[in-house]
Amino acid sequence: MDGDKTAMMTKKKKVGGIVLMAALIISGACGYRLRGTGGALFSSQNIKKIAVPVFKNNTTRYELDLKLTRAVIDELVARARVEIASDPAQADAVLEGEVAVFLVSPIAFTSQRASADRYLIQIVAAVNVRDNRTKKVIFSNPSYPWQTEYEVPQGTDFESSETEALEKVSALFARALVITILEGF
Repeated sequence: MDGDKTAMMTKKKKVGGIVLMAALIISGACGYRLRGTGGALFSSQNIKKIAVPVFKNNTTRYELDLKLTRAVIDELVARARVEIASDPAQADAVLEGEVAVFLVSPIAFTSQRASADRYLIQIVAAVNVRDNRTKKVIFSNPSYPWQTEYEVPQGTDFESSETEALEKVSALFARALVITILEGF
């Protein structure tokens, strides 16, 4: 009887192994992959160098254009593994952005209701990526929305908290935008 149990256990292990292998093969064929693991859109277009001119800033927020541009460049280098060209004429592609909206709205107040302690930042930008060789647009979103919240610690003024939060907001905006571009959404 022990021989029968051993043979049956071996058979179950083989069947389990076959089912596992089939599941892995099928899931690999479905197109799933980890986010941010490379520039799928850029590699399919054979883009190795990209230029990112300073975003146009149609808002009143000082230096928003510079902070967003710098953050997008940093994300492209980290996630898309492309080289950044300073001259658009020397690049395989050009990513252009234009910030249309920058809103900061209070959403929570201190217990004394004397001042706001939590704000919502909203950014809307038009973004285009154009293949420099073919002049075709390979990604476009005329109204890319993004928002997040930030807190103003008690005893801190709104202006310095907003300026500090803008660095973090720019990085988060850039990460979401670059992932969207790379994934081709």
